[in-house]
Order: sequence, then structure tokens, then C-alpha cells
Amino acid sequence: MKKRSAPVDSRTSLAFLKGKKILVTGGTGSFGKHFIDVLLARSEAAKVIVFSRDELKQSEMAARLKDDRIRFFLGDVRDPKRLQRAFHGVDFVVHAAALKQVPALEYNPSEAILTNITGAENIINAALDQGVTRVVALSTDKAVNPINLYGATKLCAEKLFIAGNSYAGSSKTTFSVVRYGNVVGSRGSVIPLFLRKRKEGVLPLTDERMTRFWITLDQGVALVLQALATMHGGEIFVPKIASMKMVDLARAIAPECRLKFVGIRPGEKLHEVLLTEDESVRAKDAGGFFVIEPNFPWWGDGKWPAGSPLPADFRYSSETNDRWLTSEELHEMIGSIQPEEPVKS
Repeated sequence: MKKRSAPVDSRTSLAFLKGKKILVTGGTGSFGKHFIDVLLARSEAAKVIVFSRDELKQSEMAARLKDDRIRFFLGDVRDPKRLQRAFHGVDFVVHAAALKQVPALEYNPSEAILTNITGAENIINAALDQGVTRVVALSTDKAVNPINLYGATKLCAEKLFIAGNSYAGSSKTTFSVVRYGNVVGSRGSVIPLFLRKRKEGVLPLTDERMTRFWITLDQGVALVLQALATMHGGEIFVPKIASMKMVDLARAIAPECRLKFVGIRPGEKLHEVLLTEDESVRAKDAGGFFVIEPNFPWWGDGKWPAGSPLPADFRYSSETNDRWLTSEELHEMIGSIQPEEPVKS
């Protein structure tokens, strides 16, 4: 089987991290744990700081990782004073903390706003005040033309981080965003759920037409490292990744199961978009990924000279993607993902 190319080169040199102090918000989440594993294994970073709310997850992570470069910092992105303290002496920040469960946030909008929007503003202010050099924030395809609150909060966060470069002025702090699709096997995602539901013989699906973009943790980490290494400040990095119909995904995971269509959940789309026609006007094809340049006077021209302009009215959508996952590729991506345990009352 011919392998699909990764959206960026996962072997990108991490020499730029030598001697640096890197902090990851949401560091005990699916992305954060994998990102930190890669940093500890492949870089000569001086210090790697896990910033998160859950002391149990931090203690479990500390027991697993035996590296004297790692530090654990309890805190919430909603708390600006705690962020100020955590960011002191830090060179780079990767902001992965977020509330992201779409149905839950539809019914708890104020909580989503406090973490995903106010938290983003707090990150920006702390980075500026403490002289952090580079900040990369994680976003989602749901931020594009959002119809749910999660997507709307991430759209606001994208705007905040891009505009943060305006407030930086002559300081050394720069902000950029990485925007990608569903992460294969991330906590709370559909694949671990389907693996568990196989035992019951029935897989719940919302709509037979639904498609989604899919990215692995390895690909997501590689893109964030690429962004950290090459960012000028103000870009949105969008990977070139594969799509799959949810029906095909379910059949690939459990071909023996019956599919039960339950209807679209609150805030769900049939298809997702990573790059719109309006954004493509100021976007470039940079090889393994797209770069959306900011529409601000401080950006100027020629910061991505190697990229090529996109065709008129270009749209990068999950249902019209030219890259589709096969069942074999999906199984290779799933690897050692474990089924989700049912929630106990």
C-alpha cells in the first residue's frame, strides 16, 4: 500500500528548540501529551512545562515521564495572574487548552466563552507582559463559518491571536494559529466510541452523507512544530489532510455492525471546511500545508515567498477533498487506540 504523505515533514529539525523553555497549555490532553513526548525525545529543550487544571492527570504523567527537564504547573487559562506566573522566563507557548465537546458547549455557552475566548485573551496578555517569543494556538475546522458555539469561540480565539501581533508593537512576541480537522483517537472523539460500541453490534451515526477531515496526532504535532519553526506572526497554518465519509469510517471499524442513524446533534455540520473562498484570496500553497496570511498592514508582502497563490474561488472542504482515506489507511492510523470506557453514573 502506498502511504499518504504527512502534511509536513515530521523529521523537521528541532535545533531551534535547543536551550529553550516551552510551555504547553492543556498539556495533559491528547495533543499535549503527544507533543511533550516528541519534545522530550527529539529536542534539546532546556525545560518543558505542562500547564493544566487536573492534578491527577499531571501526577499520572509525571509517573510515566522520567526526564528532569519537565515541570508541572497547576492552573487554569481563565486565571490571568496564574498565567503571568507560569509564563515567566518562557520562550515558546503552545496553547492547546480548550473546552471542545460540541453538544456540551451548546448547553453551557458561558463556560465555553470563559475558557476558549477569555482564556485566549489571557494567554495573549501574559505572553506580551512576560516577553514570550512565539505563541502557537490550536484551532479547528469548526471555526470556519461556525454554526456551533465551540466553532464560534475558536473563531474568536483565532482573531484574538492574529490581532495580538498588533499589540506586540516593537516587542519580540509573535502569535500564529494552527487550524486542523478531527484528530484520530483523541479523547472524546468518535473512533474510541465506535471501538467500544462494536461489542453491542450497533454503531450510532448522525447522517449517512456526513464527511470529516482526519489527522493523526503525529501529523498535528509535526504541523505545530513546523509553525513554531517558521512563523512570522499572524499566519494560520492549514494542513493538507485526508477526508472520509462517516459511514465508510464506521464500516471500516466494525463491518459486522448494524448502523443506526440517529440524526444530527445540536451544532453539527454535514461537512467541514478548513479554508474558504474568501480566505484563499490571501492564502498560499506552501507544499504540505496552506498558509493564510493576515489582512493587517504590519504583515507586508513576501513573507512566504516560496508559496504559490491558490486558484480563484478555491475552497478546501471535507466533501470535495481530493484525498480520501481507505479502510487500510484508517486502520494504520488507528494503531493502538483503545476503546473508550463507558461513563459511570
